[in-house]
Amino acid sequence: MAVYTEITERQLADFLVHFDLPPLRRYTGIAEGIENTNFLLETEDGRYVLTLFERRTPGEDLPFFRDLMAHLAAGGLPCPLPVSGAGSGKAPIELAGKPALVVSFLPGAQNTNPTEKEAGAVGEMLARLHRTAADFSRSRGNSMGPAAWREMADKIASGARDVAPDLLDLFAAELDFLEAHWPRGLPSELPAGIIHGDFFPDNLLWEGGAISGVIDFYFACKEVLAYDLAVTLNAWCFGPAGEFDENRAGAIVAGYEAVRPLTAEEKAAMPRFLRGAALRILLSRTHDQLFGVEDALVTPKDPAEYLGILNFHRGSE
Repeated sequence: MAVYTEITERQLADFLVHFDLPPLRRYTGIAEGIENTNFLLETEDGRYVLTLFERRTPGEDLPFFRDLMAHLAAGGLPCPLPVSGAGSGKAPIELAGKPALVVSFLPGAQNTNPTEKEAGAVGEMLARLHRTAADFSRSRGNSMGPAAWREMADKIASGARDVAPDLLDLFAAELDFLEAHWPRGLPSELPAGIIHGDFFPDNLLWEGGAISGVIDFYFACKEVLAYDLAVTLNAWCFGPAGEFDENRAGAIVAGYEAVRPLTAEEKAAMPRFLRGAALRILLSRTHDQLFGVEDALVTPKDPAEYLGILNFHRGSE
């Protein structure tokens, strides 16, 4: 989450009349995250989150996100509920020229250093999400999937060496490798469904050692389920110095398999999914560092972290 687009009290008041909300007391920008603009809304009966969708999310995708969160919440997953009213219709409502959505606020705090038991809960929650979304009727393509990676690399090619001297060569070599060795026939040969796509520590909330909320579903899409697990392992299992935590990874996988056992084919494909998931984050973080919005209330994440993770996986095969 972040703040790229500033709004006035009048703009917000005119927007909120479309939603079933009590009177607004105050609103403040949320600086965490990097993808969209977010504000915390404090009303007379509680708190809500307003999201303005920025660069990567078209307005026509909002019904998918809104309905997915409602479906998951109805199935018992602790995720935000879209606020009802005129704003919950099929046509997205815009604020300051951006598609916008209001959802309930979930309590809790981030946990960036989970115990093995808590890591198991991360894997279990991801598998619960996959199970609960299995009968969701809507679909959305993966706009940040393998088909988009070479175009992303081409866009950042002119500045890649400013981020790291060998980065452009690494992109070229890794794209060639993954295009030649990515598991074929997907998703027909491996279980597929709706994935979260961004199951990072900053998108899980905790209270009392348990997960109290799953947030930020705006990369959710139809994809191979094991790829979502690979994204999760990369996000949770590497330390600040780039060291791989094998015990934590084992706990996440065990927690996941307690709900949805992996097939032999999924396990065999996991090394490639880990490499692809690392490349995807490295590409987007490099893009955000090179093409950041001036004066935005946001701190871009360092691409170097995922450069190390990708090199780890390259050296492990």
